[in-house]
Amino acid sequence: MKRYKPTTPARRHYTVADQSKITATEPFKPLTHFIHRKKGRSKGKISVRHKGGGNKKLYREIAFGQEKKGVPGVVKSIEYDPFRSAFIALVSYKDGDWRYILAPEKLQVGDEIICKEDAPLKIGNRLALKNIPVGTMVHNVELQAGAGGKLGRSAGTLIQVVAQEGNYTYLKLPSSEVRKVSNKCYASIGQLSNIEHNLESLGKAGRVRHLGIRPTVRGSAMNPREHPYGGGEGRAKRGTKRPKDIWGNITGGRKTRKKKKYSDKLIVSRRKKKKK
Repeated sequence: MKRYKPTTPARRHYTVADQSKITATEPFKPLTHFIHRKKGRSKGKISVRHKGGGNKKLYREIAFGQEKKGVPGVVKSIEYDPFRSAFIALVSYKDGDWRYILAPEKLQVGDEIICKEDAPLKIGNRLALKNIPVGTMVHNVELQAGAGGKLGRSAGTLIQVVAQEGNYTYLKLPSSEVRKVSNKCYASIGQLSNIEHNLESLGKAGRVRHLGIRPTVRGSAMNPREHPYGGGEGRAKRGTKRPKDIWGNITGGRKTRKKKKYSDKLIVSRRKKKKK
């Protein structure tokens, strides 16, 4: 974690995750394109509050699936991606193609990687879950065979293979949930990079605005017509039995998961609730 001298009040708390592993400052242009972000607007009107502004950024096209199955590649650079918390790696494949992949921790420039059903258990390799031994840490895991990685894609994420049974592999997710996934699905070996990301302190309001996040006003500071918590002389109590949002919908303590979700039968153990 990189810290700065407290030359200003904001700098005192300003921290940045260690980026010494990044080897390139400019992206590979053929794999980038500009995305027009709506910034919380629909036909010019605010549809999602607290979004807007932010720095312009180019989207890097990431290979989440098995697009280069059976073709060996060499890591050419480790790069920063403004659209995600983990670092990405630029890979040059033997057939002349170039792709970006999510960079696991300890992956270095010059390393050889391959996506293959029975690939060696090596950091960065991608293989079928049925060929991954119990106890191995993986990331970018598919939920359906051939659909591309969906689980474990953020910085520092690791998913543990805890059992193999029949046509399913049991995975322990970062939330402590244990669920079954078809063993025909693919996963990449290793823990994702930028482990210190969750320890970053933005330090000042400006860095929040650079991320495209606009200020949030407390409901109790509004008028009665604008929020259920608004109005009253001085500091008034909430005045409602349950916590609500600006439209009066219940927010605190209400379960949002569908009662008959299709994936319920695949969940072996629910995530543990945090102690208050």
